[in-house]
This record gives sequence, C-alpha cells and structure tokens, in this order.
Amino acid sequence: MSLPTAFGPLDWHIHEMIYGYVAAVSAGFLLTAIPNWTGRLPINGYPLAGLFALWLAGRVAILGSAICGAWLAAAIDVAFLVVLAAAALREIVAGNNKRNLRILVVLGVLIAGNIIFHLEAIRYGGAAYGTRLGIAAIVALISLVGGRIVPSFTHNWLARNNPGRLPASFSRFDAVAIAGSALSHGSGDGLTFAHCFALDAFIARRAQPARQ
Repeated sequence: MSLPTAFGPLDWHIHEMIYGYVAAVSAGFLLTAIPNWTGRLPINGYPLAGLFALWLAGRVAILGSAICGAWLAAAIDVAFLVVLAAAALREIVAGNNKRNLRILVVLGVLIAGNIIFHLEAIRYGGAAYGTRLGIAAIVALISLVGGRIVPSFTHNWLARNNPGRLPASFSRFDAVAIAGSALSHGSGDGLTFAHCFALDAFIARRAQPARQ
C-alpha cells in the first residue's frame, strides 16, 4: 500500500509528528494558557473550529500532496501555524501581557522549521535542517514550559501559603540554559558545536538548583 504523498515514508512520518502532532499540542497549550495570562475570554466557537479545520486541511494536503501538488500542500500546512501565531499575538497584545511574547519566538522557530522542511523536501527529496529546527523548537518549548511557566504556578502557591524563602524567579540564566538546549539540537552537522551547546546547557541546568 502506498500513500499519495510527495514525501518519502520517513519524511512524511517525521513531518507529521513534528509539524502535525506537536503543532496541535502547541495550539492546545497556547489557547488554554493565554486566557489565563491575559484574563481575556478564550478563542472558541467558529474561530476555534476554523483553526481546527485549517490544521486538518494541512494533514489532508500533506497526505495527498502527490495529487494536489507539493507547493500547495506546503502553503496549506504552514498556514495553520501562521494563523495560530497571529491569533496568539493579537490576544497577548490586547491583554497587555507582553512579557509572554517570548513564547511566540519558539512558535516562530517552529514555523521557520516547517517552511525549511518543505523547501528541502521539494528540492532535495529530504529534510535534514527542517527536522533539526523542529526538534530544537520542541526542546525550547518543553524547557520554557517546564522552566518558567510551571514554576510560576508553584511560586504563586508558595507565596499564598507563606512557606518562607521563595525559589528564584525565571531570569537570563534560565533563558541561556534554554537557548543552549535548543541550539544543541539545531546545530546542523557541526557535532563539535552541538556537543558544546549541549554541555553548556547541562552545566546550566545542573547549576540551577544552587540558585534556589
């Protein structure tokens, strides 16, 4: 059985896991977290249904890209993340919550990775850099959620219950650790650079508890 996609089987699977599944997870997280950050009503109804329809259209377009054309499939697929980023930007700015705009940087990396993935797959029949950028964005997103957003919930609970000394807040130190983690996964074929970034991120992560 063969699928009517312009991608090779491995590239199709990689793309759909990173830019299909992870994109949907990122959308769910953002559409849930942003109303909590801004105090605004969440996106729902027809706009939410439209976002879902656009995501689903991307999955169908990629699956049938050998029929509809790889360029058209790429445009439909990338459109979901672009529209999601635009909606998130509008809500964050309208809610005057500009300190959380940094999450859109990670989303921007995911969008760039998706575009590069399509360009590589169409021109060269494979997508090495697009895959690495996608993985880097995933690592940065997990690090940002686990290193900043979840601890902020913990900090708020501790502040209400007055346990004494509070843990250190998110700072540039944490941002450097997150950037190092992401760069170690997106450094291309330069393994020496990737190893250096990974070592820097490891040291920063190990040193982090000493700041608490």
